[in-house]
Amino acid sequence: MKRPKITLVGAGPGDPELLSLAGARALETADVVLYDALVNPAILAYAKKNIKKIFVGKRAGCHSYVQDNINKMLVDFANSYGHVVRLKGGDPYIFGRGSEELQFAKSKNIETSVIPGVSSAIAVAELAGISLINKNGSSDFWVITGSTKDGGLSRDLYLAAKLDQTVVILMGIQHIEKIVELYKMEGRGSLPIAIIQNGSLDNQRMVFSTIETVLHEIADKQVLTPAILVIGKSAAIERC
Repeated sequence: MKRPKITLVGAGPGDPELLSLAGARALETADVVLYDALVNPAILAYAKKNIKKIFVGKRAGCHSYVQDNINKMLVDFANSYGHVVRLKGGDPYIFGRGSEELQFAKSKNIETSVIPGVSSAIAVAELAGISLINKNGSSDFWVITGSTKDGGLSRDLYLAAKLDQTVVILMGIQHIEKIVELYKMEGRGSLPIAIIQNGSLDNQRMVFSTIETVLHEIADKQVLTPAILVIGKSAAIERC
């Protein structure tokens, strides 16, 4: 019997080249892999061919497993097979519920470790040529989830719409109409906004617009989820 162990691995924003060396090495020693919807399937090639690779992804309105089931699966597979890699898109602690999964495993006396991932909150903007911090844009930035656990609009956005900081919104494209309405209510229709779908991948799509006109451009370019939103002066400056 192998010693039960769970390794939480951040897969990065999508491009397999952005997976860390530590993450690749963890996959090479995995006996089971549980992976999310935002994980590029090409990353699974680092794992051995004959092991279990189980999709447990969650998208808006479509969950293959509820979180309690995922927590239990991690522990059961670790006890039955040995080393389980829990592979999550971006960084596993940034709106990823990774800490919740490891806390459950620890409560069952399972050895755990975490390997950080490149967060899409920063990497996707940079790859699109946006510097989130710059002398002409913003001296700091916020990262906000656009959706709550129950699929509603995050309350943080009501405050963000009032402030001058650059705001990066993850999981927000499904609420884009409400977000636009919030900013318009604050008289900020001219504020720049960038939307990047499938950031870091070959099929990446980008919209650079303003709050006032962005809905028309999204419809024209058919930008869908997964996508991040960048709102603020940094989204309009001359891109790198």
